[in-house]
Amino acid sequence: MKKNSLFESENLRLEIEESEIPWVKIFTKEPYKELSDVPKSVREEIFTWLDIIEKEMIAYYQPDKINIASFGNYLPHVHFHIMARFKEDSYFPEPMWGKKQREGKIRLKNFDAFNAQLQLKLHR
Repeated sequence: MKKNSLFESENLRLEIEESEIPWVKIFTKEPYKELSDVPKSVREEIFTWLDIIEKEMIAYYQPDKINIASFGNYLPHVHFHIMARFKEDSYFPEPMWGKKQREGKIRLKNFDAFNAQLQLKLHR
């Protein structure tokens, strides 16, 4: 497992992005350039993970919004960013790659507890 890896399956890897907000990334293990290159069964697994992660972030953190992004311009490898966003975070309503709006003032529940809960759901 890579340094920032949280969980792996045969086809996917879940990583944490160090940030002031809860932010995880799903990567395909194979370096597919475009989502259309990904076999259907792996795409279905990606969307299952996205659904689980989004629901768990909402239930655990109660954010104002969930952001899901997939760019791959710098890293041409299929991956998705899932972020719990809060009106008090440093960039809201801008994307996390946008212009900083303020000093963030959010207090979050423990990420390790969220990760443990998430892994139980992903193991199913």
